[in-house]
Amino acid sequence: MASKMKRDDFRKELRRLQGELCQLQAWVRQAGLKVIIVFEGRDAAGKGGVIKRITERVSPRVFRVVALPAPTEREKTQLFMQRYIKHFPAAGEVVLFDRSWYNRAGVEPVMGFCTQDEYEHFLEVCPQLERQIIRSGIILLKYFFDVSQEQQAARFHARINDPVKQWKLSPMDIESWRRWWDYTKAYDRMLEVTDTPDAPWYIVRADDKRRARLNCIAHILSMIPYAHVPFTAPELPPRAPRDADTPKRPRYTHFVPEPY
Repeated sequence: MASKMKRDDFRKELRRLQGELCQLQAWVRQAGLKVIIVFEGRDAAGKGGVIKRITERVSPRVFRVVALPAPTEREKTQLFMQRYIKHFPAAGEVVLFDRSWYNRAGVEPVMGFCTQDEYEHFLEVCPQLERQIIRSGIILLKYFFDVSQEQQAARFHARINDPVKQWKLSPMDIESWRRWWDYTKAYDRMLEVTDTPDAPWYIVRADDKRRARLNCIAHILSMIPYAHVPFTAPELPPRAPRDADTPKRPRYTHFVPEPY
């Protein structure tokens, strides 16, 4: 097993990869690319962590994160894919799905939120739908974050004991902990049926958070052809002079306290 990556080494490489993401962003805008990246996996496997590192240095107007809540009563009466399709990218956009339509192949059948017929129908039509998504000109990447029982346990305990992480825990997370093997069977079948030549699954081994983040970002960059877009540095012009009739600034009285 590789030794734990040092924090400084991680930050240095992350900074380099984030610079490449900015270059990718410029190319996506210039070339009008449409990109969807799906992030699936077990609870506490690190999906949110890698999404945060992808988006923290790029524009939210180009990189959009979609993390949908449970469907409304109205959405339950629509075509299953309908609420996801409305978030698909236009030209010049990258959409990151923090969980996706694959809820129908994981949490929904395990927790009884869909019927067996609905589950089987999804597995049958999903590869066809993804083929059409790709043929429409969208680049589709799918990542499954896999984590061991031991690492998941350590991360769950960390969330329980850390006040700034407790919001990450939900009753559904606790239930997924209890039903590890039910989810294992569901995920194994999902990966087997929906791993296609058109839209393959890429497994991210996520016990080591730092390496998982770097590996995933590096793979994304390798899967989307892009060229560096030259940046022309602007020259800052002199500020316009103040007009004689510019009113005097008011005397401000309400300042934020400065305890730091």
